[in-house]
Order: sequence, then C-alpha cells, then structure tokens
Amino acid sequence: MVFKRRDRRSPVQVASEFVYPRGGWTRAFHYVKHRVRRLPDSPERIARGIGAGVFASFTPFYGLHFLVAAVLARLLNGNILAALSGTFFGNPLTYVPIGVVSLQTGHFLLGTRYRERDTHGLMGKFADAMGDLKDNCIAMFTGREADWLGLSRFYDDVFFPYLVGGVIPGIVAGVVCTYLSLPLIRTYQQRRRAKIKAKFEQIKRLAQSKADVSVTNPLGSAPGTRKDSNDV
Repeated sequence: MVFKRRDRRSPVQVASEFVYPRGGWTRAFHYVKHRVRRLPDSPERIARGIGAGVFASFTPFYGLHFLVAAVLARLLNGNILAALSGTFFGNPLTYVPIGVVSLQTGHFLLGTRYRERDTHGLMGKFADAMGDLKDNCIAMFTGREADWLGLSRFYDDVFFPYLVGGVIPGIVAGVVCTYLSLPLIRTYQQRRRAKIKAKFEQIKRLAQSKADVSVTNPLGSAPGTRKDSNDV
C-alpha cells in the first residue's frame, strides 16, 4: 500500500502523539501554516475556510469537526481544505479553555447553571452517557430495560449548553481568524508570484543569451579562434 506506514504505531503511541506530536506543537503549527499558504485558491476563499474550521472547533461534535468544517466552508463559499486545516485551532491544548468558555456562555444564555449531580464531574457525566449508549445498544437485542438517565443528564448539563454557548465565541474567533489571515495570505501569495515571475524571467534571459551566442557563432567556437586554410 502506498499510504501505509512501514512501522505500525501502538495505541499508546497514537494517543501520545495526538496529545503531543512527535515534532512538537510548534512544528505542527508551521506545517499547517505552510499548507494553508500554498493552497491554490483566492485569499478570500482560504480565509473564509479557516474561519469555518475555527468555528467548528467550538462545537461539541468531537470526532466530527472535519465534517462540520467542510459543510460550513461549503455554505460560506470557502476553501474546504483550509477549513480542515482551521480545525487545528481545536487541539488538546485548547479543548479545555474552549469547553469552559462554551459551557459558561451556554448556561448564562439559557439561564441555568452547571450542576454537580451525584458528585460526578464533567468526565463522569461523559462516562455515564457513553455507558448508557453501550448498555442501551445491548438492550435492543436482549430483554434488558433501557435506561437513559446518564445520557439525559449529559445532554442537559453539558451537550446542549455547550452547543448553544459555543456559537458566540465560535463566531468571534472565526471572524477574527478570518480577518487576520486574509492580509497574511494575500501578502504571501503576492510575494510567491513575484518570486516565480522573477525566476521565469531569469530563465528566459538565460535562454535568450544562449540563443544569441548560437546565432552569432553557429559552429560553437569563440570568435577569432577559427583557422583559415591559407594559414596552413
């Protein structure tokens, strides 16, 4: 397979590199930055795509951020590849502040507050919701009774407030990143086009100079070095 890794990573390595990439977050950031800059599209479409990807990072659809970013980029007439790169804004270093801001904003807008039920924290509610999904899927094929209490608590206390509260900070962050990235991308593309044009001009001048030499001296010898037959 062409795209298969030669050395298979263990689940522990996959998890550790997701939290901290092998080359570090700085190298990963520069890699994404260069990929976005080199996209063959207009600066406006690329910037809109980045904004869509940043906004998708503020949604609670973890694991589906690529899909959300692609749909938003399509609706905004933005670059889909730039939107996928923009989801890099949501990473293990920013998930916690994004989650806290979105939850607090959501409970504020809904007029509710986050409740610690049964001494369960956020991860406990998430674990209860996943447990309910697993148990209820098993209950579909057995005689067990379905229980949606954990999932209901997770929806009321976490998911729905997160969904509502992520809209405003997501829009703000998306708009800011769009307008910050637009002049940078435009400047980079102009400089890149100027470099490519200068390189082609240099190649053109070199080819022209070689053509002039071949016209003035078709046999390839330097002027004045050709011997006359009478001198022999």
